[in-house]
Amino acid sequence: MSSSTFSAELQPDRTLRWIVLLSGAGLAGIGILLIVTLPLHAAAIVTAAGTWLALCAQELVRIRRGFALCRRMRIAPGGSMLLLQADGQWRTARLLAGSVLLRRAGWLLFETQDGHRCAELLQGRCRESDDWRRLQVIWRHVGATP
Repeated sequence: MSSSTFSAELQPDRTLRWIVLLSGAGLAGIGILLIVTLPLHAAAIVTAAGTWLALCAQELVRIRRGFALCRRMRIAPGGSMLLLQADGQWRTARLLAGSVLLRRAGWLLFETQDGHRCAELLQGRCRESDDWRRLQVIWRHVGATP
């Protein structure tokens, strides 16, 4: 079978998405603890903590929106990408540099048609998933640099 005749279709894992969101929230909390220990005036600490919380909340909302934009993803041999969105429509997306695919895990960065930049943590095993195996083959052909 030619590698140009198939694509890899993957469904994001809800557990991995929760891990990403909870780790982000946990790191935001650790950041607050570090800010509180700084040898600064109380007003500076409150300002820094408020700014930190606002930035972290904004990033967590952005991540959550990105998750809502992708129900499934289909990656073609040339590295092109389609996303199945909540409305049932497949829309094109573009893989971004910085994506990483390892043997059993991957971190895909992509940009939607609307300009939203998103990331998706994935996991799989070649022996258990034909789509994960196809993704590994596609990744080697693309050269991991879309």
